[in-house]
Amino acid sequence: MKLAEFNSADTASAQALLRPCIDVSRWVEAVAGARPFAARSELLEFAAQAASPFTPPEVEAAMAHHPRIGERPTAASTEASMSRSEQAGVDPADAAVAGALARGNREYEEKFGRVFLIRAAGRSAQDILAALNQRLTNSADEEDRIVAQQLREIAVLRLEGLISE
Repeated sequence: MKLAEFNSADTASAQALLRPCIDVSRWVEAVAGARPFAARSELLEFAAQAASPFTPPEVEAAMAHHPRIGERPTAASTEASMSRSEQAGVDPADAAVAGALARGNREYEEKFGRVFLIRAAGRSAQDILAALNQRLTNSADEEDRIVAQQLREIAVLRLEGLISE
């Protein structure tokens, strides 16, 4: 969608476009409510600022929509399509990496009580696996901060992919 179209869309339509970026109502409402934006860069900067910080309940709500790394969502939703595209660097046919990711995901979930989240776009499966293994050494507080940052990055990247000049 062009920025001009986003700027002139009714509030409900703008919010519906934003929600797959991250399902955090406060962020969706803030970004939609700040329109019009003079430039795409202004929109992206505002979106990043509005996402900082996400509260723990917002992180928890947003996390409910994220699949495990290495597991491709099969739904036909915009969010599922975005997730499949973001995980393009993870080849499910690579059995060794897929197995290591599955083991790491289980260990991460046992330790932190949620799925492992990383901005997968632009990262190889080996990069993701290395980050997963490193993050398993983090404390819960460290991991909370990292997950919130990863969610912010994902939201802005998804928005960047939706809106053009």
